[in-house]
Amino acid sequence: MTWTAAVIIVIGVTFKLLMSPPSAVVGWVVSKFALHPQLDSKNITITFNGKYLEEVEKISLINYFNEANFLKKYPIFPGNEKLFLHPETNVIPFIINVKRKKKEVNLFLYCYNDRVDVVKQWKKKVASYSLSSEHLQKLTISNSIDV
Repeated sequence: MTWTAAVIIVIGVTFKLLMSPPSAVVGWVVSKFALHPQLDSKNITITFNGKYLEEVEKISLINYFNEANFLKKYPIFPGNEKLFLHPETNVIPFIINVKRKKKEVNLFLYCYNDRVDVVKQWKKKVASYSLSSEHLQKLTISNSIDV
C-alpha cells in the first residue's frame, strides 16, 4: 500500500512538471529556437561598410537590436536565398557576426525609414524578418551620411 502511494505521487509530480515546466527551462528551450535572438557583446563583431564598429557603438547597436520589436517573418523559398543575402538596394547593411561555441551566425541589418530588415544566415540556412526600431533607423541614417 505504501509503495502504491509513493509511485502515484512520483507519477503525479512527473506529470505536473511535464505539463508546466519551470520557466527557466522553458526560456532556455525557447531561446534555442528563437528567430530574433538576444545578443550579448561577447564574441560578436559588427562591421559597417567594411569597417569594424568601436566598442561603444557596438554595445549601443546590440542594445537597440535587442530592444527592437519583431514585425513579421518573410518566407524564403528554396533557390531564392541569394535574393535575400544580396538584395538590389542602395542601403549599406550592418553585418553582425556571432560566434557561440561551434556555431557561427551572420546577421545582415538593412535599415529603412519604416523598418529594419534582418537576414539571418547560419550553416546553409537563411531566414529573413523585419523589425521595428526607431533607434536603429536613426543610427543608420547618421552613419550613412558620414560615409
